[in-house]
Amino acid sequence: MVFKRNNTMFEKQQKKSYTDLLGKTNRIVEGTTIKGDIISQADFRLDGNLIGNFNSTGRLVIGPAGSVTGDIKCNTADIEGKFNGKIEVTDILSIKSKASIKGEVIVGKLAVEPGADFSATCVMMEAMATGKAPHKKVEINEPTEPGSGTKNA
Repeated sequence: MVFKRNNTMFEKQQKKSYTDLLGKTNRIVEGTTIKGDIISQADFRLDGNLIGNFNSTGRLVIGPAGSVTGDIKCNTADIEGKFNGKIEVTDILSIKSKASIKGEVIVGKLAVEPGADFSATCVMMEAMATGKAPHKKVEINEPTEPGSGTKNA
């Protein structure tokens, strides 16, 4: 008879790092202003102000008190605060009802809650990949012309 020792019983479990225990989310709190660029592989929550560019392979959340003036590149984003610049989101950009977006938006998928101020050009990445012409600038918050039923573009 041959008995094999189960190595997993005798191995020490590796300690998890502090960031693994908390999750890999960076946070800039309300009242903080950063002037410069942020590059992060982890998720990021911004409740303060960023004047500069943001680049991440994760998710960006701009809280209700947060604002960004600059360019953003990330995988997914939820915006509840203010943004002015160019934003490129490879997956889903979710714009909450209290958000204000101005500038240029390039997204895989877009979700805009009613009440959001979305004054930006918007190009869907699928349209870019298929060679379709990008859409004209549409001001979501401007009134439609009486009787036309369409927005000015």
